[in-house]
Amino acid sequence: MKLVLSLGGSVFEGEAERIKEFATVLDEISEEHTLFIVVGGGKMAREIIRKARSLGANEVMCDYLGIAVTRINAMLLAFAMRNSAKKIPENFIEAEELSRKHKAVVMGGTFPGHTTDATAALLAEFVGADLFLNATSVDGIYSEDPRKNPKAARFERISPKELIELVAREQMRAGINVVMDILAVKVLERSKIKAIVFKGEPENIKKVIRGEKIGTLII
Repeated sequence: MKLVLSLGGSVFEGEAERIKEFATVLDEISEEHTLFIVVGGGKMAREIIRKARSLGANEVMCDYLGIAVTRINAMLLAFAMRNSAKKIPENFIEAEELSRKHKAVVMGGTFPGHTTDATAALLAEFVGADLFLNATSVDGIYSEDPRKNPKAARFERISPKELIELVAREQMRAGINVVMDILAVKVLERSKIKAIVFKGEPENIKKVIRGEKIGTLII
């Protein structure tokens, strides 16, 4: 299979051992599948953006700073993996070209205004991925933020249309962090790529690829 994984920047906030755990699993997966990984910027990106805003940077400038951090994180993961290209692609064409010579390709952001999920979804469409994996801080898609409402219900399966409605509703609420942004979901809808949202732990990535029922299936 051809896989695209969206991996949040929180992976890079702890010790190096955490990155190694992911690298080991991703190397193992890339022995059997063509693997693309798009990583986020995490707390480092948010802190740099906060400082940039205080210095008068506009939002596009801040986006470029965030992209730079995602590329640093991508380099960390690529260097930790044995099967990954060590060059970090700056666009989807470079990513696809690198995948012809390497079992795995790791990249960061590409364009201002696009989240990690949106970038990963667009990459999945570009390369014709069979499956989109979204490793998040929660174990699936919920009717509400489960960290704020313990009674929120988790969906085992949801359609892109239903998810777009859910995300739009959640984005209307101040301070709400949605599990996927609307652009990412719309790209998955138009490209008809199956997606799974799950808690971002190394072993969970293997479980998803083995077909075990964890997280939420978007189809």
